[in-house]
Formats: sequence, structure tokens, C-alpha cells
Amino acid sequence: MEHGLTTAVLCIVGGGIAAQVLAARLRIPAIVLLLGLGFLVGPVLGLLHPTRDFGDNLRPLIGLAVAIVVFEGGLALDFRELRASGEGVLRLTAFALPMNFVLGTLAAHLVGGMMWGPSAVFGAILVVTGPTVILPLLRHARLERRSAAFLRWEAIINDPVGAILTAVVIEILVGVPHQAGENPVIALTLHLAEGVMVAVALGVGSAFLVAWAFRRDLVSETLKTPVLLALALIAYVVPNLFMHEAGLIGATVFGIALANRHVPGIAELRRFKEALVVLLVSCLFVVLTADLDLGVLGKLSLPIIGLAAAIVFLVRPAATWLATLNSDLSRQERIFVGWIGPRGIVAAAVAGVAGPRLTEAGYPGGDLIQPTVFAVIVATVILHGFSLGPLSRRFGLSAAAESQRLAVVGACPWSTDMVVALHRAGVPVVLIDTYPGALHAAQEAGVPTLQAELLSRHAEEGLADNPPDHLLAATRDELYNALVCTRLAPEIGRERVYQLAPSADHLLHEDTGVSRDARGKVLGGGKTDFDTLARHHDAGWQFDVVPAESALASDAIRLLIIKSDGTVEFISVDHEQAAIEAGDRLLTYAMPKHACHETAETLPLAVA
Repeated sequence: MEHGLTTAVLCIVGGGIAAQVLAARLRIPAIVLLLGLGFLVGPVLGLLHPTRDFGDNLRPLIGLAVAIVVFEGGLALDFRELRASGEGVLRLTAFALPMNFVLGTLAAHLVGGMMWGPSAVFGAILVVTGPTVILPLLRHARLERRSAAFLRWEAIINDPVGAILTAVVIEILVGVPHQAGENPVIALTLHLAEGVMVAVALGVGSAFLVAWAFRRDLVSETLKTPVLLALALIAYVVPNLFMHEAGLIGATVFGIALANRHVPGIAELRRFKEALVVLLVSCLFVVLTADLDLGVLGKLSLPIIGLAAAIVFLVRPAATWLATLNSDLSRQERIFVGWIGPRGIVAAAVAGVAGPRLTEAGYPGGDLIQPTVFAVIVATVILHGFSLGPLSRRFGLSAAAESQRLAVVGACPWSTDMVVALHRAGVPVVLIDTYPGALHAAQEAGVPTLQAELLSRHAEEGLADNPPDHLLAATRDELYNALVCTRLAPEIGRERVYQLAPSADHLLHEDTGVSRDARGKVLGGGKTDFDTLARHHDAGWQFDVVPAESALASDAIRLLIIKSDGTVEFISVDHEQAAIEAGDRLLTYAMPKHACHETAETLPLAVA
């Protein structure tokens, strides 16, 4: 038993994270590899059988993990997004959901051949678009902000609503006919209201409690994350005592309410929970796929496959199209959102409970719900996972570019010339400064600019549609440069934030200098400080993007490598330089050859 459980944990955790890493390297949706891994170690090889290995604790553990996932998803929902996408979100949650339920029920009865009872349960389960799938896809797809908000809000709001709807339908089919005494409709309504009210009250109350305690420094930094996780689990478990699946509402409301209280320090805690959610999602998909029975899969018949196709190609697009008629969504947005609707963990978990309950109650076809829902999950994960990126680019809804985007903080004469040279060379670049006059020259050259304090909410919103892949802090204030790099490193990547070299060499000393954790990578060879670059600019030096062969043959300062595939990499003493290949280009800084050959102080080469 002990070795079996150890093998199970190894397959789940180790295999899940390995699949995530491999998917990132291959640039494919991780969910696809996770499903394949679970199927391999479960039904195929028999190394993992979660129901046998974890026993009766499996479903409660899955529920707790899903609670943390939906709580973290709720933390990403800022009401300020509704200014740009409010009507679309309202239509996708309030209008499209009941249409999906009705059309899904009809499809299950007419195409899948199910009885009306199981058809209604099936339709209720599939109104969800799981955040366990859509959120990881959005992190990699780089959608523009409005379309991403549609999918994110729909997934997180509809998930608990779909679970509650399924519970209500099952209660009507199984519970109501056997009740005696009071009116069953009134009893069910009161039962539903009780569960929802407890969930909302607990979620909102927990958020206000956290905001009150954190702002008064009543909770130490080391305890903040455990407190949030504990409250999220409480917000999930307690409402479930009043109504089945009401806990999903409690956890979601807690996350949304806390996100909109704007408590200082929540951003850092959110990053930890994002990493935790990646682990949980990886484990959940492996567990649920590995728990499938080959006998259940053998029930996949032609009508079930046809039903899955109807859900993917007809029901979801038709419901979305009808719900968004005469809305402010563009034609491209309506087609895109109508197509992208992957199902995830909640649909699988609810189906695993609903099917057996209907079968026990004597409804024919109850045993078909789980394999059919799983068929829809696999189909949507594969089709939507692989098509989200290409389709968003085809419709102009993607913020991603073929080349990596660079943000330069601090507008001055020499930094303006640098971004103009990069812009003319086809490198996506944005210049950021708080003073509008400093941005005029770049704007006249056609360079995108952002007038904002980079550490403000305004700048965060301004960069949301086109987030940078690399950042260079190029202001005169060395400490501010370090602060910007430290703040943006978790979002952009610690290896992709750079700053100008400090004016004092000792600040870069390995033992006595500024800690690498408290600054970005240093641009160039360590002597590229603000004053030196400005003096060279005053002396007539110019930036240019030239082929690698020309740059290597000259004595110019080399600052940036532009690879043939569009990726960029600054040259820095803080990392080993990438190999320069044929077809690469370099950003150089040098005195023009036609200028007067005056004696001037020169910088050491950034590349030997």
C-alpha cells in the first residue's frame, strides 16, 4: 500500500510538472500532454489508479484543489476591466449560459439518444468553460486585453454556476419526487437560496477580514499566504455543508472580492498562488484522466462522438452568437469567443458524481454522462488549445508579435535615438516616461510611447494589451532602475529585465555590490552608465542596427542581439553571451565613420 501510494504521488506530481516543462519547451498546450500522461500511466500501463490508491479521500481532495484554483482565478478578476468588456461579460454569463444549457440538453436527447433527465444533467454540466484550462492557455496565448477578459470572466463565473445548476437538476430528478410534506419547489428554492447566501456572505466577509487585518499589519508576512489558503478552503467547505457545490461560489467570491479591495502586497501573494495552481492543475488532470476505466471508454459509441462534435461545433458557437446579437462585440470577437470554450476539471469532477447518482436512481443512460463529458473535454482541450493562438492572430486579437517586444523606461536624447533605431529595424519597442515632452521626438518618429509612472496602475493597464518580453530601465536614477527591475521581474522574467550600469564600479562587486536579487541585469560590459552614454551622444555617437558580420568587424559597442527568428537578447556581464550566427543583427553604438576623428573617451567593448 505504501509503495503504491508513493508511485501514485510520483506519477502525479513528478509527471505533471515534467509535462508542463516539456510543453513550455515545445510551445504546445500543457493540458494536452497532461491528458496523455494520465491516460498512459492509468488505463494503459496501470501504474496509477487514483480511486484505489486514495480511496474515499479522492473526491474531497479534488474538491479542495479546485477551490484553490477558482480562488486564484477570482483574484485575476478586476471590476475595472468591465469598463471595456462589461457588456460582453454580461452576455456570456447571464445570456449565453442558459442558452448553452437548453441547446446542450436538446443535443444530448436528439443526437446522443439520452433520456430527458440525463440530457438535462449533461446540458447543465457543459455550460462551464473551465478556468483550469482557459487560464493556463491565456497565460501563453497573449490575447489582447478585451478578448482575454471575456474568456476569463466567463470561465470563472460560469464554473460555480454550472456546478450549482447541475446540483439543482439532480435534486429535481432524484430528490424532489421523493420528498413529502411541504411544497418541493419551495423547499428546493429555499435550499438553493440558503447555500448561495452562505457562500456569498462567507466569501465577501473573508475578503473584508483579510483587508482589515493586512492593512493593520496584524498578520506577519510569513503567515499571509497560509491565511489566504485557509480562508479559501473554509469559504469552500462551509457552504458545501448547506448545499452541494455551493463552496465553489464561496471560493470564487472570496477571490473576486479580495482582488477588488486592492490590498497592498496581494500581487506578491498572487504570484505564489499562481505557481501553486500550476502544480494543482497538473495533478488534477493527471488524476482524473488516470482514473478513467477502459470499460467506461468502451462506451464511446458513434452517437456519443456525434454529441461531442455537436457541443463543440454547434451548441457553443450558436449560444454565443445568439447571446451577443446587437452587442458591442465585433464579428471577429463573436466568432472567436464562440469557438473557444474548453471544459476542464469541474466538468469532469461533477460528471463523475452525477452519472452514478442518476444510475442509482434508475435513470437509463446515466452511465453515459461521464464518458460523454470526458469526450467533450478531450475534444475541446485539443481543438481549442491548439487553435487559440493561430485564430487570435488571424482575427487580430493577439497581443503577441513575431518579434519579442522591448520596453525602455526613461526618455532622453540618447534613449530616444536608440528606440528609434530599433523601431526602424522592425523590433517592437515602447518608450515609457512620465514627462510628455520627453516623448515627443519618439512619437514623431512613429515609436509607440506610454506616458505613465511604470509602477502605477495606469501603466499596468496601458501595457496589458501588449505586455513586453524584455525591459530596460534607462533613467538617470540608479535606485529607481533597480526598483523597476525588481518589481517587473516576476511578470517579465528575472532573466529579461536590464538596467544601466551603476556609475560606481564597486556597486557591481560580487561581495560588496548590490545584490543580484535587488537589481536587473547590467546592460553591456559594466561601463554603460547614464552619464557616459549621454556624453557619447553629445559627442555625436549614433545607434545603428547592422548585420552581425559588420558589427563584429568594427570597434562599435554592441548592446543587443536580434536573432533571425525575432527573439532579442541584451549583451550583459551578468550572463553568458548567446552565440552570434549568420543572419543575426546587432544594435551598436559608435561614432559615425564620416564624423571628425576627434580624441574622445571610448567605452570598453561589451563583447570581446
